[in-house]
Amino acid sequence: MRLDRLADEAGLALDGDGAAQVTGFAIDNRKVAPGTVFGAFQGSAANGEDFIPAAIEAGAIAVVARPEAKVEGAAHIADALPRRAFAALAARFFTPVPETVVAVTGTNGKTSCVEMTRQLWRMSGERAASIGTLGVTTPDESVSTGLTTPDIVTFLSNMSGLAREGVTHVAYEASSHGLSQYRNEGLSVAAGAFTNFSRDHLDYHAGMEDYFSAKMRLFEEVVADGGAAVVWTGDEWTDRAATHAKQRGLRVFTVGERGEGIRLIERTPTQLGQTLKIEYDGQERTINLPLIGAYQAANALVSAGMVLTTGGSASAVFDAVARLSPVRGRLERAAITRSGAPVYVDYAHTPDAIEAAIAALRPHVLGRLIVVFGAGGDRDQGKRSEMGKVAADKADLVIVTDDNPRGEYPATIRAAIMQGATGAREVGGRREAIAAAIAEAERDDIVLIAGKGHEQGQIVGAGDAMRVLPFDDVTVARECAAPTSEES
Repeated sequence: MRLDRLADEAGLALDGDGAAQVTGFAIDNRKVAPGTVFGAFQGSAANGEDFIPAAIEAGAIAVVARPEAKVEGAAHIADALPRRAFAALAARFFTPVPETVVAVTGTNGKTSCVEMTRQLWRMSGERAASIGTLGVTTPDESVSTGLTTPDIVTFLSNMSGLAREGVTHVAYEASSHGLSQYRNEGLSVAAGAFTNFSRDHLDYHAGMEDYFSAKMRLFEEVVADGGAAVVWTGDEWTDRAATHAKQRGLRVFTVGERGEGIRLIERTPTQLGQTLKIEYDGQERTINLPLIGAYQAANALVSAGMVLTTGGSASAVFDAVARLSPVRGRLERAAITRSGAPVYVDYAHTPDAIEAAIAALRPHVLGRLIVVFGAGGDRDQGKRSEMGKVAADKADLVIVTDDNPRGEYPATIRAAIMQGATGAREVGGRREAIAAAIAEAERDDIVLIAGKGHEQGQIVGAGDAMRVLPFDDVTVARECAAPTSEES
């Protein structure tokens, strides 16, 4: 496609030769080939404008950058918000795209919601996929790993590739980083969901209001005009999210005990899940959800709202909710200890998420709830003692260990957590901590290993010294719970 045609369709001004044919897009100058449009953005660690000459030398025909950036030897598409301009341009190039696209934001629950939405669509007969923390999950259940929100080129390329494979429905995670950096733009998004909001990523955002504002871009700019906003009700933040959506003119579909779209009337824990009594469209329904925990119920119902607001039939949707499968690393039962205690693995890595995971398991605990967790290095330090306090207040035994220490000293991170975790034990090695919890657990106890969930490695060091050591909480839990040679 000609450069001038792409720029015209995106509504962008072009300074330079527009007759050149565009062959691709890149934000890394090392991936530039002849005919590429290069995006030069200012970042926290590097300034992409410094690599403009290298990109042009490699064959870039155009550079999207700020008006004051120096571009010689290629067309300059100047914009005060170059990330947004680059996304608008790239979206005209990466076609076709799936017919129905939805996005989920919120502090917790994004991964579960996009995967559950994919499952509900699949069980309703649609060819559906999800994109997020778990990677790209396709209709045949295959998964390729990636970031929560990949860069804009990868994101749009994935979307186009899925469409070419016959995928018609896609749900993706819209993280605050992705929204603030325009990493998931350009598509017609039929519906957006807001799950919940609590402290996280304050190492990146200036404060809670800045963090919330980044989330609200989903409703204010990303969801298409006339689209839907599915919001879990329950607190001031979710009420504010619904107000933002209404002010934009979106169709607001609220879910929860005060929900006007789906009202949760009653939730009763069962041995292997929970029974939900809901009201939808004036009719009461009972659903046997095969997942434990209040937040799992919230995620399932928000996902149902996403499918309903994009044309799904109520009978098919609610029948499918009763057949949802667990999401990897989200209250995933990893093992049963030799004493008979179940061991669960969860991705919870914020105070609210740890509290929610503990609350989900508490109704099933006859003895003690034993929690193992740590906190990531080079991330929001203010939440560490809060995580410790929540765990110490809500669990019966807490073991504080390492998570992904990255460039920090692990002992320093543990000490910050221990300040809030009165009475907790400290065991540095994560494998040793998991082994200690499993050895401690008796028949009526439950063990929760929180923080890493689906992750397959432990990040140690930073910069050139960074290493990713193989580590999977589920695998380690199974190894620690396995019978010894004498017992077997």
